[in-house]
Amino acid sequence: METVLEFRRAKASDCEPRSVVILGATGSIGTSTADIIAGADGDFRVEAVAGGRDPQALARVARKLGAKFAALADPAGFGDLKDALAGTSIEAAAGADAVVEAALRPADVVIGAIAGSAGVEPTYAALSAGRTVALANKECLVCAGPAFMRQAAISGARLLPVDSEHNAIFQAMGDATLDSIEMITLTASGGPFRTWTSEAIARATPEQALNHPNWAMGPKVTVDSAGLMNKGLEVIEAHYLFGVEAARLDILIHAQSVVHGLVAFTDGSVSAGLAAPDMKVPIAHCLSYPDRIKTAARRLDLATVGQLTFEKPDFGRFPALRVALEALRTGRGLPTVLNAANEIAVEAFLNRLISFHDIAKLVEKACDSALSDGVAREPECVADALAIDRIVRERTRGLLAESYGRHFSGH
Repeated sequence: METVLEFRRAKASDCEPRSVVILGATGSIGTSTADIIAGADGDFRVEAVAGGRDPQALARVARKLGAKFAALADPAGFGDLKDALAGTSIEAAAGADAVVEAALRPADVVIGAIAGSAGVEPTYAALSAGRTVALANKECLVCAGPAFMRQAAISGARLLPVDSEHNAIFQAMGDATLDSIEMITLTASGGPFRTWTSEAIARATPEQALNHPNWAMGPKVTVDSAGLMNKGLEVIEAHYLFGVEAARLDILIHAQSVVHGLVAFTDGSVSAGLAAPDMKVPIAHCLSYPDRIKTAARRLDLATVGQLTFEKPDFGRFPALRVALEALRTGRGLPTVLNAANEIAVEAFLNRLISFHDIAKLVEKACDSALSDGVAREPECVADALAIDRIVRERTRGLLAESYGRHFSGH
């Protein structure tokens, strides 16, 4: 099984612009990608963009980048998308098949940034076609990691990590071999509740959970970050990306979000990836890899930062992290269950149906239920993973009604 550790590509030719497909073009990663491309002075050309439910926003980014094809996941928005693209040569389409078509357009790099399990099928399609995929959707590997890594090896596709932590680790590794690595450490800012008591966190509102001190992200990822579930998902992602077992993966709370990842080697040396907390840094690295391009990303000034602090995570105040790490250690498809249950639980919290701490409780109940009756089995393929995902979502909605008396038909 090939991991990103084994991918070291020869220097790319600078004769032709690099072609790009952006899946999730209207989200935070997609818009940052668009800004980088727009300021890159012809280094890139955009083949296709895909978005979710906002035809106007998708049309704007398609026009801005001169894309050839624009696909909206929501079929009801097709008419509005077509109208918004009137007078251009940009082809419009809508529906799940259209998003997959965008993923399969010829491209040197596919940015996989569709949030949640909705990004699994189109990202897998790009991988199956042998594309280089810059992966910003951690749920792809949490939901179907073994299938993704097997398919990458079969198709010759390459996975490059866009998450700031995994990208920093990728860069810090250099040309190291797996057996020379003693420990990989991902850092977490601690989110808005880093210094809060457990009682205060339990009473947190959606508005407070969405008030991240360092990063501007979508609502689901921001809530995950507030409870450190996001870091648990990233550890699972790192397990698959780098081929490193759970015992060699660690987490540190680092409030300044300057050191994004560390690699400790067997000779006692440690390499770290540092950058200002700006997603344009890892996105630009993946777009241009193995070259470097100039961007307007924030520059790191350590003298201004002044102090870097680190501490161990508190599993008592942040139980979601414990649940996620237990899922990785248990295996047997439990990461797939965890991901599906968490998406329902977070949406229920954002809709004020449960408390913040109920997110972890609901996810843990879903995991226990799946372990007891065999639903938590390692999926054989992406279709199998998505089938388990659907079962767990429905079951989690049932647990929500049974445990909290709340009925919810969310995604």
